[in-house]
Amino acid sequence: MVWPIVNLLLFLAVTGYGIYLFCQAVYHRMLYVKLGKPVDFRKQREGRWGEFLRQVFGQKKLLKDRKSGIMHVVIFYGFIILQFGALDLIIKGLTDGGHLPLPAYDVFGLLQEITVFLVLAAMGYAAYRRYGEKLARLKKGWKPSIVVFFIFSLMLSVLLSLTFERIRLDLEPSAYAPISSAIAAIFSGMSGTAASVLFYIFWWAHLLILLSFLVYVPQSKHFHLITAPVNIWLGRSEPVGKLSKLDLEDEEAESFGVGRIEDFTQKQMIDFYACVECGRCTNVCPASNTGKVLSPMHLITKLRDHLTEKGTAVTGKSPYVPEYAFAGGGAHALDAAVSETPDWSSANGVTDIRPTLAWQKATWTHQNTSPQDMNLIGDVMTEEEIWSCTTCRNCEDQCPVGNEHVDKIIDLRRHLVLMEGSMPAEGQRALQNIERQSNPWGLNRNDRANWTGEVEGIRVPTVKDNPQFEYLFFVGSMGSYDLRSRKISKAFARLLNESGINFAILGNEEKNSGDTPRRMGNEMLFQQLCMENIEIFEKYGVQKIVTACPHTFNTFKNEYPEFGLEGVEVLHHSELLDQLIREGKLKPQYEVKERITYHDSCYLGRYNNVYDQPRSVLRAIPGVELVEMKRSRENAMCCGAGGGMMWMEETSGKRVNLARTEQALEVNPSIISSACPYCLTMMEDGTKMKEVEERVKAKDIAEILELSVFGDSAAHNKGFEMEASTQ
Repeated sequence: MVWPIVNLLLFLAVTGYGIYLFCQAVYHRMLYVKLGKPVDFRKQREGRWGEFLRQVFGQKKLLKDRKSGIMHVVIFYGFIILQFGALDLIIKGLTDGGHLPLPAYDVFGLLQEITVFLVLAAMGYAAYRRYGEKLARLKKGWKPSIVVFFIFSLMLSVLLSLTFERIRLDLEPSAYAPISSAIAAIFSGMSGTAASVLFYIFWWAHLLILLSFLVYVPQSKHFHLITAPVNIWLGRSEPVGKLSKLDLEDEEAESFGVGRIEDFTQKQMIDFYACVECGRCTNVCPASNTGKVLSPMHLITKLRDHLTEKGTAVTGKSPYVPEYAFAGGGAHALDAAVSETPDWSSANGVTDIRPTLAWQKATWTHQNTSPQDMNLIGDVMTEEEIWSCTTCRNCEDQCPVGNEHVDKIIDLRRHLVLMEGSMPAEGQRALQNIERQSNPWGLNRNDRANWTGEVEGIRVPTVKDNPQFEYLFFVGSMGSYDLRSRKISKAFARLLNESGINFAILGNEEKNSGDTPRRMGNEMLFQQLCMENIEIFEKYGVQKIVTACPHTFNTFKNEYPEFGLEGVEVLHHSELLDQLIREGKLKPQYEVKERITYHDSCYLGRYNNVYDQPRSVLRAIPGVELVEMKRSRENAMCCGAGGGMMWMEETSGKRVNLARTEQALEVNPSIISSACPYCLTMMEDGTKMKEVEERVKAKDIAEILELSVFGDSAAHNKGFEMEASTQ
């Protein structure tokens, strides 16, 4: 009679202490998060139920990588089932043979043993992927692997507890308990007393491992078990990638952008603690893939480390429990002694993330410094990291816990540009030109409509010439000034005219959309351009806008409405061309016998989910053989021009556009097609670097469709193309 009472008291004391430590660790991290700027979480939750269920219980993002996704599904649902098994096992140890009052209890027992086996198999595969396949994105060492030992030991303790329970209760072998029955057969000669002792040894082992895991979770990357569902639930309900509006007229604002960790919002800080360090973001990042210093995973983890260490200093609350077991002092910071750039000479293949990962590991070290004396930009993040991002959002699309990386980088850029006046020289030059002449080259703003004189056989009207227009064709700076991109504008204008669409352009009244200044951190210039453009749209009663530039398309469609653009339908030219073909207003009739691979623009695809329309246009053209690259659609690699990188030089590793061109050449195309003037420029430059421009052309879908609609008459542009290639 003494043992059951002692056992119960010990259980209550140990379990109570474990839960207390867990709550303390979680509470302290909540205090750190509260250091951030408050956000309206009620607004964040609007319309999130469907996406929450798909991502948390449907494991939607995890299944993008089928192998690890299935492995995680087994572990996720296995642990849900095994929580009932743990409760059942606790009851057995406290009641000397009792169990959960479940109907069909034998079936529950079978399900539990099958689940234990599947979880063990999944953990074996997890260890194999990390140390057998040696996936570069997965960290190695005891810290990333400790969960494998936790779960393996937990499963083993369950099986051995069930085994020795069978022996001590003298239960017959059962098909409903195949694994524990098989193990029990090995110990068939054991006495009931010995079996009882071993049962309680493994019962306590199971409890202690379970509670240790519980306490460990909030102190490690496995805090995502708690924070990931919260993070997904609080994810944005507005368009993906939409940047926050800065109140530049706030006289009480001490600074703009993020210059300290406390300048991030509380939602952004939850991102830090939701990160599971799976490396999926870094694995697809164009910067990480080509030897730049930026790694999206390390962006999050470095900010998390800094928040935890600075939060400890500010609140006086240690993140680690029990606190007496951990030594304090110092903080993580960048090691200035390490090379400024990764060693790309060790790279292997078209792309390789290993040089970037090695650089991040070498530079982020624990040092004898105070986190309160550290600069966020300089001691935690380098300016090179901040300016390496192409804002492609592939990291966010892959992240299984709903983290957003791009907005944090833009917030850091905003601080550099608006508060410190710091920006790469070529980027600064582009923004100055946009401010003065409304285009990145600084060409005369009165030459914006000159391209219209080069369109063969038709007149391109301005809004003044044709005030009854239906569609405003917003040409953009690339389509107006860049000699190569003018071909796209001319082809699209001819197609609009052929379809009977009533359209007009703004001509020399057109201004830059503001996408480039905003992505480069100059929110002031963006807002100025935004308000001026909206004023022009209202002046001419614009109801529908079509543009061939995905960056302009995204900005007008998703960001201008916050500044007052209302009741205006915004289309990308691929959407309108697809619609016109389906309606029979454009008839592709001439064969274009080409093997074409289509490169997805990030701002068209991942930002706006326009994947099918460009492909539908190409499939409608007789003679076209459409082939897909290995990385296409949602997982397409960026061309390297987004986020202002079009106007800045890459100074380390491999050029992103070269890597993307090599991926395209793997499918042996005769044409690399795109639906973005930036992408077209980068792909064409890539073919020149590979010296294949004579056999592999880069063309916009409008140019290819023009060939099919008009036949050889479209060849008038060849001379102009030669002129552009000499620039």
